[in-house]
Amino acid sequence: MNSLCSSAEHLSRRAFLKGTLATAGGTALANFGSLFNSPTIAAEVNKKAKRCILLWMDGGASQLETFDMQPGTDHGGPFRPIDTRVPGLQVCEYLPKVAQHVDKMAVIRSMKTAEGDHVRAITLMHTGYRPAIDLPYPGIGSMVAKFNGRADSDLPSCVSMGGVGYGGAPGSGFLGPKYQPFTIGRDGQLPNLMTSYLTPEIEQRRNELLRFMEAEFAQDHRADPYQAHKEAKEKSWQLLKAKGTFDIKQEWEKYRDLYGNTQFGKGCLMARRLIEAGVSFVEVGQSNYDSHCDNFTCHKASLSVLDPAWGGLMTDLHERGLLQDTLIVWMGEVGRTASINNRIGRDHQNNGWSIVLAGGGIRGGTVYGATNASGVGVKDNPVSEADLFATIYTALGINPHAKHYVGPRPITVAAENAKVVRDVLA
Repeated sequence: MNSLCSSAEHLSRRAFLKGTLATAGGTALANFGSLFNSPTIAAEVNKKAKRCILLWMDGGASQLETFDMQPGTDHGGPFRPIDTRVPGLQVCEYLPKVAQHVDKMAVIRSMKTAEGDHVRAITLMHTGYRPAIDLPYPGIGSMVAKFNGRADSDLPSCVSMGGVGYGGAPGSGFLGPKYQPFTIGRDGQLPNLMTSYLTPEIEQRRNELLRFMEAEFAQDHRADPYQAHKEAKEKSWQLLKAKGTFDIKQEWEKYRDLYGNTQFGKGCLMARRLIEAGVSFVEVGQSNYDSHCDNFTCHKASLSVLDPAWGGLMTDLHERGLLQDTLIVWMGEVGRTASINNRIGRDHQNNGWSIVLAGGGIRGGTVYGATNASGVGVKDNPVSEADLFATIYTALGINPHAKHYVGPRPITVAAENAKVVRDVLA
């Protein structure tokens, strides 16, 4: 039992399981520890757990060239908006395939976040918390893996396919190495070292010898790092059994035209394969959005890659019956300024920008919030990073107010002041 809690604060096993299964997404509360040790209950919970794909626009895509276009203004830019099947919701002309799915999307146009620097904003928009020296917050993928992951799976619960520059995204933080993202290339391919140079028989004998040596060592040396190393090694052996999931060669010939023949397109196809195989969180990154110069050239090129990949992903998930239980998050670390600088670029803006939520748990065809007439600042319904993460976790069936304890310090899943944006939820 947790020594930080009094006996009165502990739940009986029956009450705990009843409360757990009564939640909207059927997921366990934080810090369930040894209380939640029934394989039958765990399996039932994970059947209901939702999945998440994060499409990360590294550098920060411009809202004015995607989902918050303001034609006819000094800051509107040369791209034209196109109508969609949702009245009042226009998108950029270079996103025609994405536009076909807006009835499954909620566009939040009123993001007002606390960081405008790349490194700090990347941490902020992966954790929902501002960076802190004394407390490593876990990234969203690790948090989703903690709550919605499958402990019995041969595959990792959290997979990251590159795409994040400027020092990289945060890892599992205070959740520990068990929930550290498994990182692979942007095209979803495993590194060459995943192929063993030993025969299966020799590999098995070596593994058994290592298990024996570690068991002997553990009798006199008990420490969390040793156990973490053992668990990591066991998971790596499990992963080798499932590495065929990462081979998209045969499927790529069939789906290349749907997703677009690009590295990002391959990453999105891999994301679908992993979600279908039971992975709870996948991040796919696309770069080239930090458009301090030649903003319109950069965005035209990047959107031509994004459109078929994202549109194809939505189509593929929908046709396979996976979209209703899969949340797609489209965002970067910042938006872009309304003003156009002397290099025909847009700089960083964190006061009035856009992100998109789609799929499972989302009220499709929704536009929430608005920027003001000048494009600088929020006019209606500001949404902070904390609000966004509380909303994402709620859509995934995760209680945003659940607490983890880092020493004696309680840390909620989303920041304590977070408000769920109910208007974008189904």
